[in-house]
Amino acid sequence: MFSEIRAVFSRRHLLQNTAMEVFMANRTSVLFNFPDQATVKKAVLSLPQVGVGTSYGLPQDRRVSLASPRQLFKSSNMTQRWQRREISNFEYLMFLNTIAGRTYNDLNQYPLFPWVLACYDSQELDLTLPANFRDLSKPVGALNPKRAAFFAERFESWADERTPPCHYLRYASTAASALHWLIRMEPFTSLSLDANNNRLDHPDRIFSSIARSWRNCQRDPSDVKELIPEFFYLPEMLVNANGYHLGGREDGVAVGHVELPAWADTPEDFVRINRMALESEFVSCQLHQWIDLVFGYKQRGPEAVRALNVFHHLTYEGAVCLDAIADPSAREATEAHIRRFGQTPSHLLIEPHPPRSSAMHLSPLMFKDQLQRDVIMVLKFPSNSPVTHVAANTLPHLAVPAVVTVTCSRLFAVNRWHNTLGMRGAPGYSLEQAHRLPIEMDPLIANGGNKRQISDLVDQSIQMSTQCFVVTADNRYILVCGFWDKSFRVYSSETGKLTQIIFGHWDVVTCLARSESYIGGDCYVVSGSRDATLLLWYWSGRHHIIGDNPANNDYPAPRAVLTGHDQEVACVAVCAELGLVISGAREGPCLVHTITGDLLRALEGPESWRRPRLICVSSEGHCVVYYERGRFCNFGVNGKLLARAELDDSARAILLSSDGHNLVTGGDNGVVQVWRACSLTPLYDYPACDAAIRAMDLSHDQRTLITGMASGSIVAFNIDFNRWHFEHQHRY
Repeated sequence: MFSEIRAVFSRRHLLQNTAMEVFMANRTSVLFNFPDQATVKKAVLSLPQVGVGTSYGLPQDRRVSLASPRQLFKSSNMTQRWQRREISNFEYLMFLNTIAGRTYNDLNQYPLFPWVLACYDSQELDLTLPANFRDLSKPVGALNPKRAAFFAERFESWADERTPPCHYLRYASTAASALHWLIRMEPFTSLSLDANNNRLDHPDRIFSSIARSWRNCQRDPSDVKELIPEFFYLPEMLVNANGYHLGGREDGVAVGHVELPAWADTPEDFVRINRMALESEFVSCQLHQWIDLVFGYKQRGPEAVRALNVFHHLTYEGAVCLDAIADPSAREATEAHIRRFGQTPSHLLIEPHPPRSSAMHLSPLMFKDQLQRDVIMVLKFPSNSPVTHVAANTLPHLAVPAVVTVTCSRLFAVNRWHNTLGMRGAPGYSLEQAHRLPIEMDPLIANGGNKRQISDLVDQSIQMSTQCFVVTADNRYILVCGFWDKSFRVYSSETGKLTQIIFGHWDVVTCLARSESYIGGDCYVVSGSRDATLLLWYWSGRHHIIGDNPANNDYPAPRAVLTGHDQEVACVAVCAELGLVISGAREGPCLVHTITGDLLRALEGPESWRRPRLICVSSEGHCVVYYERGRFCNFGVNGKLLARAELDDSARAILLSSDGHNLVTGGDNGVVQVWRACSLTPLYDYPACDAAIRAMDLSHDQRTLITGMASGSIVAFNIDFNRWHFEHQHRY
């Protein structure tokens, strides 16, 4: 469906500008290669005006889809966001790869990432030592001085007059290198077999040890491979789950698991530490130099020669026009060369890439000995009804940045947000602003108005909890479930009026969740019910309704029906980024579905942990499940139980920081606790409040935590996850 298309990019195929990649809402994408560039243009002009999506701060029109990679780089706001540390190093590298034509749909142009560590043989890894990191100002081929001298000599003494001189005959990323790294996973195992007459490579050449691979690309004159993104998020690539045999024969030797460095106990451990290294201060302050080599001004020309960074001329964009080669066999040979020896990414910038701002510069308060006080403010509402839902939609571009609260008696409040914390220390910041509190009580609540009461009758048996409500990203609508007629309903937060009733379940709706929003405010909403099913709906930010057809707003159809539970659904989370819905029933394992309705797997906790009550999921694919009686599990997205913990509290609200590294919990004993998510080890306990915590949310900048209390108040806490970051604990 055209309505499912989210982004359209112009692409290259075999160095020719003849391809187009289309990204869909269900997280799949397709790469088309056309006969010529004119056909690409025709195809783009026939498709919806979605541009390259909403992630890069670019207008959604066809001109953007037809723009060159360099134009996309110049017009996007991503470099500034990276410099300000609003996005991670991983996200920024994925952005550069994507606009420079790298794609998961073409092995010849697979995304490439740098080796960031240089220490794979030691028993322990100290991420505070510069010597343990790779020098990102040099290409892989120039890291070892002896080998650098060999490549410099090759360039200087180049004798073939038909081709320009180069340091390296193949690029740092080729189809063969992508298959090499991913040999243990389908479809890459089969692709490798197809490429080698149904045999896998010689045992010595198969990727079998991370330390050996690092040594090889320091010593072997034909190996200058960089890494792929999977090294930073996919532990499964290091495990042979398929039992494949070398040589494709049953009498061959099985391809084992990849040998890990001694400092990593499991593949999950390795990937987590490698990712920590990628996001470390050492890499942050050098990464722009690697970008210069791969995408920037040192990619070609005199600067590339100086940096020992010149590849074979047939790896570069614009090096050859295949249509101009009349001889079919010569054309075939050229295409085969491009396929075999790789393609450099599109050239994005011709001046040095700016460095990232330092963490100290952006968040000086975090480095002071005396940390800010824990509690910023307490706001007590006139009603004593427990605050059972908190939604902090505080982005400055919103018409009304606010903290929306809903009480047990379904009295809601739109409490205006003043971003005082983010402005501290900024130019023009006044003393008056310093004393202004970040949350201002909704005047209609302060003055006792009834425009804020949702009076429709809910089913007597429903216990109102944080999961009975969803607030849209613009704070303008509140979705509520639990009604006796098996519906859930949409109310305007401005007028308090009912705007839509949604039917679809065969029993009372027990929980709601929404995904993160796209720029227009569109998102997925999931409803779970006593009928043991979940329904996935689409919220239209443009029309402010469930469904995308205002004419049929009375009977919208769900996008998918999710089955597999055999009891009432108790909790659910949905992540659009991963295209996943994770749900728990009154008893039994949690289930993972795709947003198209396919059941992927069950998340099995320890034997007696059978009653999931809260779920949160990060876009990194970590899923934290809270079970009755203080029990937590952290699962990888592919179902592996990574950690478990028990606490002396009955949790009522849990959330993950935006990077997925930290878990925050609150419950009946009134204590906010911060945990390291990967291992579920406790990091910090805030001072106990005088009432139980019923709900919580984080401001958009992750600097303020707002909790809803059983006493009818909300408490705002200072929170800075950098405080518990491994580097800032040990180094500053």
